[in-house]
Amino acid sequence: MIENVFNKVTGFLTGLGGLLMAFLPLTILWQVLTGEPVFGMDVVGNLTTLIASIGEGGFAGLVVLILVVSFFTDKK
Repeated sequence: MIENVFNKVTGFLTGLGGLLMAFLPLTILWQVLTGEPVFGMDVVGNLTTLIASIGEGGFAGLVVLILVVSFFTDKK
């Protein structure tokens, strides 16, 4: 019973993550074309800040970048 609940929650979160990862390029494209933020969020500015902070982090930034990329790569 617990395994069934865990599988359903995991499936839901995986699907939600996939949906958000598909939505990200659309928000970037929208902001580039219109110059206006999407839902009040400056997506391009946030990504620029994230990349700059990882670059300033040195070795720790590199480790964080590798961990973040490992979350989004296909493990099959």
